[in-house]
Amino acid sequence: MEFFKPMQTPDKSDKKQVIPAGEAEHVRCLILGSGPAGYTAAIYAARANLSPVIYEGLQPGGQLTTTTEVENYPGYPEGVTGPVMMEDLKKQAQRFGTDVRWGMATAVDFSSHPHVVVIDEKKIMHADSVIIATGATAKYLGLESEKKFMGFGVSACATCDGFFYKNQDVAVVGGGDTAAEEALYLSGICKKVYLIHRRDELRASKVMVDRVLKTKNIEVLWNSIPKEIVGEQTVNGVILTNAKTGEETKIDVTGFFVAIGHKPNSDIFAEFLHVDSVGYIQTIGSSSKTNVEGIFACGDVMDSVYRQAITAAGTGCRAAIDAERWLGETGK
Repeated sequence: MEFFKPMQTPDKSDKKQVIPAGEAEHVRCLILGSGPAGYTAAIYAARANLSPVIYEGLQPGGQLTTTTEVENYPGYPEGVTGPVMMEDLKKQAQRFGTDVRWGMATAVDFSSHPHVVVIDEKKIMHADSVIIATGATAKYLGLESEKKFMGFGVSACATCDGFFYKNQDVAVVGGGDTAAEEALYLSGICKKVYLIHRRDELRASKVMVDRVLKTKNIEVLWNSIPKEIVGEQTVNGVILTNAKTGEETKIDVTGFFVAIGHKPNSDIFAEFLHVDSVGYIQTIGSSSKTNVEGIFACGDVMDSVYRQAITAAGTGCRAAIDAERWLGETGK
């Protein structure tokens, strides 16, 4: 897989991060983030005797902890819930000696070696190698009803959850390529797909727009703004407001997919690492290497294309192998 895109030079005009004074703890391999990428990197790093320390971040287990059923991850023939699968990966990492800790990175200094990472604004870590697996956060509309039905009809990933709505009516909100892709994917599974967009034309590329408009079971609802997702235990409809007339209508759907983009959790690294225009960390070729020696990135923080648990785990494997080889070559 090729994840390398044109680089964006870090903005050196930004205010420098504050590194507190104090005694530092030194580690060979520091992993930031605990989703499939972080835990897989930890498993491989621990088995390579790198004595990895992993900080789980604000959401231990990552985005999958908000998912109910996971049926497309190899090794779980009957399916598994997201939290259970993440706990399994955590236990496997700990089995090989990974030091799993609560906390999140709040500042970094990658200008010299060893690299400096500040945890929770106070604890200083010196690391010979750093694996960044901080993931990305799906953007939502901000509706209270989104939170209510998260995992019970509301999703930000059609590839992950579309199967659960086979032969049912669903809605996708958004107007870019991501929304078009989600709608097209769901059209092959669901009975009908409503594509909700607040304007009278899609922002998606022309080829994607043409495909959407030619797909018989996709209906685009123009000038429509979701006001509320309704239901009892699960979603059974969405109330829409017309952006021009203010008129309210209701569509009957069992699934509501938000496709308005993701924000990679990379802000504190952008001073030192190359990122794209959205903030995804750029890696070199098919490796996990960044533009800074000894810093590696994996998972959704560097993958704007696939964003799946299995692909994140694969990049976590690559990051640990890259880190182990780099440490060996440099004698760190």
